[in-house]
Amino acid sequence: MSLYQTMKENGKTYVGTTLPLDFNLLPDNYLFVVISKKGFPFLTKMDEDFPVPKSYYENQTLAYRTYQANQVINSVTKKYPNQFKKVIALGHSEGSDVVAKLGTVNTSITHFGYLSGGGNTQLIDFITFTRKKVAKGLISEKEAQREINSILEDFKKIMATPNATNKFWAGKNNSYKRWSSFSEPPIDNLLKISKPLFVAIGTKDQAVAPESAYLIPIEFIRKQKNNLTFKAYSGLDHGFGKELENGKYEKHWNTVFKDFLNWLNDK
Repeated sequence: MSLYQTMKENGKTYVGTTLPLDFNLLPDNYLFVVISKKGFPFLTKMDEDFPVPKSYYENQTLAYRTYQANQVINSVTKKYPNQFKKVIALGHSEGSDVVAKLGTVNTSITHFGYLSGGGNTQLIDFITFTRKKVAKGLISEKEAQREINSILEDFKKIMATPNATNKFWAGKNNSYKRWSSFSEPPIDNLLKISKPLFVAIGTKDQAVAPESAYLIPIEFIRKQKNNLTFKAYSGLDHGFGKELENGKYEKHWNTVFKDFLNWLNDK
C-alpha cells in the first residue's frame, strides 16, 4: 500500500494512512521522515487496486532498503547542517532489520529504535511457530515434522534461486529475492552498533517469535555491551495491539512510541 490513501464517501474526501503513530506525540522540534517502498506513489485511492510495480520486487532487498535509508539521512543532514542534536533511525518489523543494517554503514545516526524484530534469521520463526503448535496440542509431532520438512525444502528452493522476483513464498508479494536477502541474522549487525539502542517486542507476536528477540539481550550481555534497552510488552502482538476477551482490539502503538520518546529524552 501507499503511505496515504484517499476515499470519497457521501461527497466528502477522507484521507487514511498506513502509519500507525499519532503525529501529535512528536515534539515540535522533530523532523519526522518516512521512506516509502520503492515504486509506490505517495497517495493512492482506497478502493482502486494498485498493481505492485516491478521496481519494487527488483529492490525488495535488505541491501537496497539500507542504501535507500542511508541516502535519505545523508541528504537531510547535508541540507540542514548542524541543526540536529540527534539523528534517530526507527524501524518496525522488516524495517527493524533495515535499521540494524543501517547501523553498520551510517555514522550520523545517534539513536536506534528496533521494534518487533528478532535477533535470529527470519527463517527460524516459521519452525519456532510450528513447534509452538505442538506444545499447545494443536498438531501432532508427526504433523509438525512434515510441516518443518516442507519449510526446509522451501528454504532450499529459495536459496537455490535467491534473486528470483517471479517466485513467491509466505505471501503473494514476498519474492524469493526478498526472503534470501532478509535471511541475514540481525544480531550480527546489532552487535556492531555502539550508539544507544531501544528494542521492543510484544510477547504475543505472531510474526516474529519473541524467543528470537530475546537472543538480542542475551548476546549483548554475553559481549558485555551496555548500550541496549530491551522491553517486552506483555500480551501485545506484532503491531503492539491486544485481543480482548469481548472480541475488541486495543491499540498500544502510542504507548510504545511514548516509551521510545521518553527513552530518547533520557539518552
